[in-house]
Amino acid sequence: MNDFEHTLKRSFNEFFIENNIRGICHRLKQSRFETQLVDLLVDSLDPDYYLAIECKSIDATKTNALYFTQHFTIDRNNVHQVARISDFLYRSGRRGLLAVELRLGSGRKKNAYMIPWREVVERFNDGVGFTIDEIQEYAIIQRKKGLYVIDPKRWQNNSRIKEKNDRQDG
Repeated sequence: MNDFEHTLKRSFNEFFIENNIRGICHRLKQSRFETQLVDLLVDSLDPDYYLAIECKSIDATKTNALYFTQHFTIDRNNVHQVARISDFLYRSGRRGLLAVELRLGSGRKKNAYMIPWREVVERFNDGVGFTIDEIQEYAIIQRKKGLYVIDPKRWQNNSRIKEKNDRQDG
């Protein structure tokens, strides 16, 4: 498990304990012979915390975008990772999020952003990835005392597409 996934998992679990919310975040083990559904599963009776989170950590000094061909996988049945996760979300009733950590080079702090899964699917269907600048327009995952601040309502509602449509309508 990379540090980003571990810290996000720990942040959720500490958030649940501190706020007396029945919930748990766990990571499914990855195996060479078995496809991993998502990186993090969040289970709770509270629907705001019934989530599936795919994590991507990209070196923003070496690439200018998150690409569906480069940063996502295709399984042995030729099914793209976005399609697999979307099917899992549909079958499980979970809300999906893509957590993207941007590594900005040595001496600079890493920033992480949450993208609602519906927007990932829209981009995937259009065949367009996310530029670094576009990723930075989504909800930043704030850090406090070494952990991430857990706020799924803000992450789901901070839709770049929604904001763009609101600007066009108003």
